[in-house]
Amino acid sequence: MDSYAEFRQSVALAADRFKELDRKETIRVISHLDADGISACAILIKTLNLLNRKYSISIIPQLNEKIITELKEENHRNYFFTDLGSGQIKLIRKYLQDKNIFILDHHEAADETPLPENIVHVNPHINGIDGSKEISGAGVVYLFGKMLSEKLDLAHVAIIGAIGDIQETKDGFLRLNDEILQDAVKDGKIQVKKGIRFFGRQTRPLHKVLEYSTDPYIPGVSGSESAAIQFLHQIGINPKIDGQWKKVAGLTEPEVKKLIAGIVMKRINEENPEDILGNVYTLIHEERESPTRDAKEFATLLNACGRLNKASLGIGACLGDKRIKQKAISQLASYKRAIIDAMKWYNSNKGTGNIILDKKFVIINAGENIPATMIGTVASIISKSSEFADGTMILSMARADDGTTKVSLRVASKSHRKEMSSDLRDLVSEITRQVGGEAGGHQYAAGAIISPEDEEKFIETAKTVLSRHSLEENLVESES
Repeated sequence: MDSYAEFRQSVALAADRFKELDRKETIRVISHLDADGISACAILIKTLNLLNRKYSISIIPQLNEKIITELKEENHRNYFFTDLGSGQIKLIRKYLQDKNIFILDHHEAADETPLPENIVHVNPHINGIDGSKEISGAGVVYLFGKMLSEKLDLAHVAIIGAIGDIQETKDGFLRLNDEILQDAVKDGKIQVKKGIRFFGRQTRPLHKVLEYSTDPYIPGVSGSESAAIQFLHQIGINPKIDGQWKKVAGLTEPEVKKLIAGIVMKRINEENPEDILGNVYTLIHEERESPTRDAKEFATLLNACGRLNKASLGIGACLGDKRIKQKAISQLASYKRAIIDAMKWYNSNKGTGNIILDKKFVIINAGENIPATMIGTVASIISKSSEFADGTMILSMARADDGTTKVSLRVASKSHRKEMSSDLRDLVSEITRQVGGEAGGHQYAAGAIISPEDEEKFIETAKTVLSRHSLEENLVESES
């Protein structure tokens, strides 16, 4: 039996164990607040609805000892952890030994010892499959739900979760995600076409898409509104139609061809000037020019809901509730304002002690100036900008409402994911082992929760670890 067959067998065994639970008892669901976690939660809710089961939901920024001890005191017997839990198995074993535990996750497990009978753990890493690339948390939940009900039709939501976790490669999805994508296509929920890898195809004016485009980066155009408008006129595309700004989704075929040719010419001195095309995932049952029409924009919408503590709106949007979906869309404006405020703080503090700039890494300590739920978003935005060279580590920190400090680590990359000799989760784990705290995440996005008293020690340790990692990266590159 190969690793994929073993993984699917583990999903089937988990479904069988679920069927043994008392139907009268409530299912307690705990999931992560990002796009993948919200998607995973929505898929599990749809599954439970199809099975006519009762449930109670919590969406959290990170699973830690405090939350697990609080769960221990609840009067529930059956707990589902989706898109989290694998990194906290030791704590779950310690505090929830008298509960029925289901962990449906894709992050690396912190404890690989045999599990007690009360814990059902479904995770591709257990079977030798890289969960950071092959399948999202939402994808794991989708496969589980499909084992329980053939009526489950949320493959497209699992794809949104995978896109939210940046699991798409320049050639599309890898095996497990691709199989789920085929389900979504077969269900008539997603249409896949080749197009320019732009964000905001459905909602942003074309010239603004060009101005904000960092992947692909367009020399002489990206970063400037006036340059973007001038570029469109130069290649023979009127940026307006009937007095309204054109959008990418509304371009004619000849205009698309002109745009592609024009961008390639602008990128002629780049390493891969033609590397601007990729798959466009259109949710064909969603309204045109809506942020829920494009899968990448839908993922951003879910992140907005989660980061603004409105995860229930994101869940409702995934489940297709039109009224809740409109409320979710209304959160985008607040999310954009929060991002603008956070980036303003970042740009105005570059010369202060709050931001440490090194050739190989950047450390940002925002304190209470940026919400902890937004600090990972800030790190991601910086990592995709042209400000730092590819491979630069972006470590950001902010104080959370519960009195802890949240840490996020990303790596600068203006195109697709940069292959590294070690993953970000390993780096964060190495730092927390020396300082204290709880680490989690995966190869391309990791984080930690630490005590505010340990911030200074954490920063000093991070400097050492990230500097050494950069040196190792350079050695690997020189040898290859």
